[in-house]
Amino acid sequence: MTVAIPLILLFVFLITGMPVAFSMAISGAVGLLIIGGLDLFLGIAQTAPYENAAVFLFTTVPMFIFMAELLTASNMTKDLFSASNKWLGHLPGGLGIATILAGAGLAAVSGSSTASAATLATSAVPEMKKYGYKTHFSMGVVSVAGTLAVMIPPSIALILYGILTETPIGPLLIAGIIPGLVTVVGYIVTILIWVKQKPEVAPSRAEKAPMKERLLSLKLIWPVIILMTAVIGGIYGGIVTATEAGALGAFATFVIALSLRRLKFKDTQNALKNTLRSTAMIMTIIIGAMFFGYYLISTQITQDLINIIVESGMSKWLVLAIVVILYLVLGLFMDQTAILILTLPFTFPLMMTFGFDPIWFGIIVVKTAEIGLITPPVGLNVFVASGAAKVNTSEGFKGVPRFVVAELIILLILILLPSIATWLPNLMG
Repeated sequence: MTVAIPLILLFVFLITGMPVAFSMAISGAVGLLIIGGLDLFLGIAQTAPYENAAVFLFTTVPMFIFMAELLTASNMTKDLFSASNKWLGHLPGGLGIATILAGAGLAAVSGSSTASAATLATSAVPEMKKYGYKTHFSMGVVSVAGTLAVMIPPSIALILYGILTETPIGPLLIAGIIPGLVTVVGYIVTILIWVKQKPEVAPSRAEKAPMKERLLSLKLIWPVIILMTAVIGGIYGGIVTATEAGALGAFATFVIALSLRRLKFKDTQNALKNTLRSTAMIMTIIIGAMFFGYYLISTQITQDLINIIVESGMSKWLVLAIVVILYLVLGLFMDQTAILILTLPFTFPLMMTFGFDPIWFGIIVVKTAEIGLITPPVGLNVFVASGAAKVNTSEGFKGVPRFVVAELIILLILILLPSIATWLPNLMG
C-alpha cells in the first residue's frame, strides 16, 4: 500500500488536469515522506533540484529553442514554403506536398514542432484556401508537417532522450535524419493517394510558375541552407558537439537575421520571452520528475518490475510491443516531453536489459511521441495549427487520420529494420 499511494496520486492528478510537473513532484514528495520521513524529503529537496537541473548538456535545449524562435520572428521560415510552392504548387495536391517539404526544411533548422506548425499554418493554409483546398485537408497537412521537427535534427525530443538516458546526443541527432526523410516520403505518398481517391479535397491547381520565378525563389532560402550545413554538418563532421551546435545555430541565426534587416528589437525580445517560457516549462517538468524518480529509486520499483518481466520468460519483441503500445496510448493524453521524462527511467533500462540498441530505441520512442502530436484528444500540433490559422480544431483532427495510419506503418518499418536508424551513426564511428 505504501508503494501504491504515490502511484495512485499521480494517476489521479494527471486525469484531473493538474500540470505534469506538479503531479510528479507532489506524488513523488508524498512517496518520499512515507518511505523516509521529513528528513529524507528535506535532504533531497534542498540539493537534488539544482543538481539535476544545472547540467551543462541542458544548455542545448534553450539554444535550439531560441534558434527556432528567431527563425520564426525573422520570417525566414515562410521563405521555405514560398520556394516549395513555386516549384510544386501546380501539381495535384502540390501545395500540400510543398508544405511537407517546407516542414522538413524548418525541422532541419528549428527542432520545434509547435513553431513549425504555427508558421506553416499562417503561410500555407491561406494559400491552399485560395486555390480551393478543403480546410480539413490543409489543416491535416500543416499539422503533420510540423511534427517532422520531432525527428529531423536538431530535435529537442532526441536531445532530451539523450540527456535523460546518457546516450550520446550527436549520434542520436544524426540517427534521426533517415527516419525523418522516410517520414517525409510517407506523408507525400499519403497526400498523393488521398488526392487520387478524393480529388475534391484539392480541386484546382495553381498556375505553373515561370522558371525565372522558381530560380529566384531559391535565393530566399540560402540562410536556411547555411544553418542546416552549420548545425547538421558540424555535428556529423565532428567539428562541434551537439551542445556547441545549438549555440552556433542560435548565434548564426541571429547574425543572419540582423544582416538581412529582418529582426527588430521587439522581435528579439519576443523570441527571448518565448524561449524562456518553453525552457522553464521543460525544466520544471524535469525537477518534478526528479522527485518522482527518487521515490522510484528508494522503493526499487523499477528494478523489481524489470526482474519480474525478465523472469517471466516473455519474448523481447513482445516486451517491445507492449512498451510501444504504452507510448502510443500515453501520446493520446500527455505532452511528449512529459512522456519521455516520466517513462524513460523504467522503459530505457528494461530495453537495455533485453539488448536493444539505445540509439534505435530513442528513434522508436520519439516516433511514438511524433504520432502523439496529431492524435486526439491532446494532439498539440493540431491545436497550435488550428489556433494560428483561426480554424476550428475539429477540422484539424478530421484531416489527420490518414497520416496517423502512415505514421504507424513507418513505425513498424523502423522496428523491423533498425539499420534505418543506426546506419548513419555507425558511419560516424
